[in-house]
Amino acid sequence: MPKIPISRIRIACATATAILLSLLSGPADAADKVTFLTSWYAQAEHGGFYQAKATGLYDKENLDVTIKMGGPQVNGMQLLLGGEADVIMGYDFQVLNGVSKGLPVTTIATSFQKDLQGMMTHADVKDLGGLKDKTILIATSGRTTWWPWLKAKFGYTEAQTQPYTFNLQPFFADNNVAQQSYPSSEPFQAMEKNLPVNFFLFADYGYPPYGTTMVTTTKFVAEHPDVARRFVKASLEGWKSYVKGDPSPGNALIKADNPNMSDAQIAFGIKRMNELQIVDGGDAKTMGIGIMTDQRWKATYDLMVQSDLLAKDTDWTKAFTTQFVKDLKISAD
Repeated sequence: MPKIPISRIRIACATATAILLSLLSGPADAADKVTFLTSWYAQAEHGGFYQAKATGLYDKENLDVTIKMGGPQVNGMQLLLGGEADVIMGYDFQVLNGVSKGLPVTTIATSFQKDLQGMMTHADVKDLGGLKDKTILIATSGRTTWWPWLKAKFGYTEAQTQPYTFNLQPFFADNNVAQQSYPSSEPFQAMEKNLPVNFFLFADYGYPPYGTTMVTTTKFVAEHPDVARRFVKASLEGWKSYVKGDPSPGNALIKADNPNMSDAQIAFGIKRMNELQIVDGGDAKTMGIGIMTDQRWKATYDLMVQSDLLAKDTDWTKAFTTQFVKDLKISAD
């Protein structure tokens, strides 16, 4: 039998040892998996997350992020608590109500410094205070969020209201009707009909909640703080890239998830977010994109308590943590 050279034996042993070690230890740099659930069908208002996915910002942070769309029949909080999602797109009222019921949830960052809720009116209305002789269309959800605030601030009455069924025909047919709206949704439909309208963002009149927040469980924060930190960082960098750079990578993923979303509506949404300084306005100008403050959360707590929407003994400080955003300082420029 021919002798095998010692060098080959050594190489074979080294190779076998390396293979064995790799099998025992598993992939050294396996990306951390995160499932993120949005609040609705994919749209420009979700663009920062899709941009982070499309441009490799999550990959750069060693994250394997799956984005799942929400919708009218999707209960995001239930799926979060059930372990079907790691982070959801949330809302301050929702989280404060959850905390008041003892739910182990918390907000780890905000995408928007301003909530997107507002009012669409016909062109004759020049200010949000000019609706006293108008019929105001309100969906059920609005009655337990912004309507008590709007009614108290401007002296509106229940007699003025009618249900909003997400059908714009009553608005189109009657110049005396105003209705709840998001900046890029209903006004876009009005624009397509060549109907002049005005849009007034509640946040610009003092409505305090943040918009499109990132919400997770207290367990996730405790057990995976570094994953949460990296997810927040990449998502906020995605938002900066989306509204200040080339949004086309994120848009491609948006349209893949929601083929009904047109290029024109996406472009209109980005334009309105920039005009209203949704991402980079307010505290973000000086403290960085995604920043949250105690003062803003306390203002939302106060509003809810005053409107009888939240128990006064709710510990509002449990609804959020600034540990993942306070030192990021992602410039809005």
